[in-house]
Amino acid sequence: MLKVEDLTLHYGASQILWGVSLQARPGAVTAVMGTNGVGKTSLLRAIAGRHPYSGGRVMLDGQLLDHPTAAQAARAGIAYVPQGREVFPLLSVTENLQTGFACLPRDARTIPPRIYELFPVLEQMKDRRGGDLSGGQQQQLAIARALIAKPKVLLLDEPTEGIQPNIIKQIGKVIELLRQEGEIAIVLVEQFFDFAYGLADEFCVLNRGEVVLRKTATEVTRQEILERVSI
Repeated sequence: MLKVEDLTLHYGASQILWGVSLQARPGAVTAVMGTNGVGKTSLLRAIAGRHPYSGGRVMLDGQLLDHPTAAQAARAGIAYVPQGREVFPLLSVTENLQTGFACLPRDARTIPPRIYELFPVLEQMKDRRGGDLSGGQQQQLAIARALIAKPKVLLLDEPTEGIQPNIIKQIGKVIELLRQEGEIAIVLVEQFFDFAYGLADEFCVLNRGEVVLRKTATEVTRQEILERVSI
């Protein structure tokens, strides 16, 4: 389980997050929602070690991750798929996937067949350069690369942004499958309301860097979430 407690974060003199707390458990999707600029991406970046947080705690399976770097967070089992995907444009699909080997022991550094079962297009295009893929294909590559490291926590930042509808459905099916397998805790930042609402087991809604709603899917109505994310 990922547990974030009272997280605060600054960019220079500006405070972005104010005492944010959330939990993400294996076999569940925690959707972090809110309008643009409320701190959703900053929260994921803090958890992933991409930006230092000012206060609070991040814990994984009961162990404190004390202001981890990105490499330390990755070694602990946190995989981050950022907004913008960060695919290496001049590397092949296979080489992009192999960059996910960094956290694995040498004897485990192979691309498992399951990756291509989840994302068949990547096997078909394994020799193509990452920069030649469509936006949707790059998104699938970014998620696949994150899964190579066999993470405990998967952080997804706007995975549907700029993606054609058929690939959005494919990505949704992959998330559903990962949830059913029950081994990975998934934290989803998403502006596409119906996509997030359909997948989420728990909701954490932010407004101006603070949590204004944190409930399970059985405790909250669609209308209540809509009202909060349109503040």
